[in-house]
Amino acid sequence: MASRLGGRASVRLRATVGALLVVLVALVAGAALLVVLMRQSLLDGLETSAEQRASSLADQIEQTGVPESLGADEPGDDDDEDDDPDDVVIVVRGPDGSVVLTSQAVAAELPDDDARGVELPGSDHDYVVAAEEADADEGDYVVSVGISQEDADESTSALVPLLGLGLPLVLLVVGATTWVVVGRALAPVDRMRGQVDQITGEHLSGRVDVPASRDEIHRLARTMNSMLDRLETSRDRQQRFVSDASHELRSPLAGMRQTAEVVISHPGAMPEGELAEAVLEESARMQRLVEQMLMLTRADEGVAGGPAREVDLDDLALAEVDRARRLGQPREVRVDGSAIAPGRVLGDRAALAQVTRNLVDNALRHARTQVRVSVSSDPAGVELVVEDDGSGVPEGERERIFERFVRLDEARARDDGGSGLGLAIVREIARAHGGEASVTASAPGGARFVVRLPRA
Repeated sequence: MASRLGGRASVRLRATVGALLVVLVALVAGAALLVVLMRQSLLDGLETSAEQRASSLADQIEQTGVPESLGADEPGDDDDEDDDPDDVVIVVRGPDGSVVLTSQAVAAELPDDDARGVELPGSDHDYVVAAEEADADEGDYVVSVGISQEDADESTSALVPLLGLGLPLVLLVVGATTWVVVGRALAPVDRMRGQVDQITGEHLSGRVDVPASRDEIHRLARTMNSMLDRLETSRDRQQRFVSDASHELRSPLAGMRQTAEVVISHPGAMPEGELAEAVLEESARMQRLVEQMLMLTRADEGVAGGPAREVDLDDLALAEVDRARRLGQPREVRVDGSAIAPGRVLGDRAALAQVTRNLVDNALRHARTQVRVSVSSDPAGVELVVEDDGSGVPEGERERIFERFVRLDEARARDDGGSGLGLAIVREIARAHGGEASVTASAPGGARFVVRLPRA
């Protein structure tokens, strides 16, 4: 029940209650300790006074013998002329233990050694007793002096109500201060809550105010704005992706529909088997597009493919060089893999093979006479480079070509089966592996694509 109520209470209330509980425990413990220490100090003072009286009377007995009476003018009693006789009691015992002198009858009840809390008949308060030996000619006397603890008891009793009155006042001040301070500290959080409440999936452009203070609230506001930036970017990317994917899928579907309508309207217009070839070609194009979109989706989620293992990037590059040589022969494109050196990375083999294939396929589509593939490594990482001698990529377009469904040469890309997703896949997979992909100008004048990955 208490936990449920605590869960419903505000942070402000819980912080105030918590502070009050801590202060209450500390004050109660401190007050109790203060009372104990004060009483102990007062009793120590009484004991010291009793010891001084006993020592003074013992010295008198050693020097002049036992006095005839214990009057107000007794040595050591000059400062206590106004003491109530019941507050100080004295008894002197002779060598045989008998009482030889006493200030009053009840003094005979005093013990002959130091003690506290001694009860005497007819007294409302206990006594502190100090005993002192006096070495006289006829033998050893024992002087016992008892002082009433009444003053200590009254002082302690007077302190307790004061502490009982002051403790609630201190708690009130602490509670009010905590309530105000925590309320001011949480005011930006409540303001941020109201601002976030106004942000919807359709309107992600809103941001929360960042307080000037460099505290946890400031960092929370910055983190929340960063989260909103990522959400807005993801939403925009998703909308653009859905729009572009719908457009790209519409094209092969429209081609198949158009071919089917021609065959239906004009049964003899197309040679036998041409319909099946057209449908097969468009369906294969659509399948490649769907597979690439799925690959991008997995890369966006941080999952490049299967589990990470050590992968020899040079083996993947050599395999693509062999494949590219077969594909490039009809166009007389020379594929050079002589600069491929050992390079091992940690990642998913299938995904990294997709990176290599996309880069090589892109180079084959744009190369005039040659494609060069190289792999190198250094202490910082492994670098895969694919360059061609084609028309290259304008400097202002070198970042845009890694975006999805971007083609710098629309007609040529469609004729060659490009979807505009290959380079986007390369960058996303590289980033999912902790690396990066970029493009610059190559020495032959074309494009030079570089993928850099951490070493295994």
